[in-house]
Amino acid sequence: MAGGSTAPLASTPRQRRTPSSPGFGPAGAAPRRRPFRTGDRRLSLALPAGVLLAALALWPLLQLGRMSVSGVTGATLNRDWEFVGFDNYAALFANPDFLKVVGNTLAFVAVVTIIGMIGGFAVAVSVWSGTRGGSFLLGMMVFVWALPPVINGSIWKFLLGDHGLVNEVLRSLHLTTDGIGFLYDPAFALWSVALVNAWAVVPFNALIFRAALLSVDESVLEAAEVDGARPRHRIRYILAPHARSAATVLTVLTIVYAFRSFDFIYVMTSGGPGTSSATLPYLAYAQAFQKLDYGSGAATALLALAVVIVFALVYARDVRRNEEAV
Repeated sequence: MAGGSTAPLASTPRQRRTPSSPGFGPAGAAPRRRPFRTGDRRLSLALPAGVLLAALALWPLLQLGRMSVSGVTGATLNRDWEFVGFDNYAALFANPDFLKVVGNTLAFVAVVTIIGMIGGFAVAVSVWSGTRGGSFLLGMMVFVWALPPVINGSIWKFLLGDHGLVNEVLRSLHLTTDGIGFLYDPAFALWSVALVNAWAVVPFNALIFRAALLSVDESVLEAAEVDGARPRHRIRYILAPHARSAATVLTVLTIVYAFRSFDFIYVMTSGGPGTSSATLPYLAYAQAFQKLDYGSGAATALLALAVVIVFALVYARDVRRNEEAV
């Protein structure tokens, strides 16, 4: 460079990628990200739980199905199971006690469902206002709901015993002299256990109904009160329709709970006297673990499971319908 002068360096402008530059797609548009579908996200979140449930539940169910078509007794449990086809189911249907147990199951489910739903809604309306008495009742309901069924059933077994609190009160009122055999009289055993089971399910239903009623607009109730609507009218025309969606789901859940109920019957009556308070789940237990006829017990358990699966599908459909409505 002559004369010691320095020529200025030519500045090269920084190239910017324009929509016409390569790498922006055939039409020169910016690359688009693939939208993440909500269904894919739900599937990815539910996949681990699905795998875990399949590992813990699918294999026992397959074994139960295999056992129901095999001749399995206490002597052959640890040996190769002999395939007998549908002989276990045929013997079950030919059992003279089977129809009686089915009738017991239907009656038991009806009592638990009707009382559980009506009682749950009534308690929810009582504690919905948030008064001091309502808060105390709500706490008692949570306490009853949190009690283990074995403890709850044992308490009621003492209360309903021949010299329990209930019979002693009836004697003091001169309503009976010998007491009522709530747990050993065939005419009362099933209904006694069903009422206790309904008592245990009322708190859960009350909590769900109360959660549904908390979303009721106060202005609607105030307007109804100004218009002269009585409390029963507000319950019938405002609160009850508002809790209808929750009632649909709760009805299915209560039916499933009552149908598979076992612990209260086991603790209070052991299915007796005879089979007067036995239901299908308890019959399956008695066949498998008392008579050691595992094949017949598995067949009975599968029949009970089939009914539960039907109601579970109805529950899943109702939940999906409510989600779509929201």
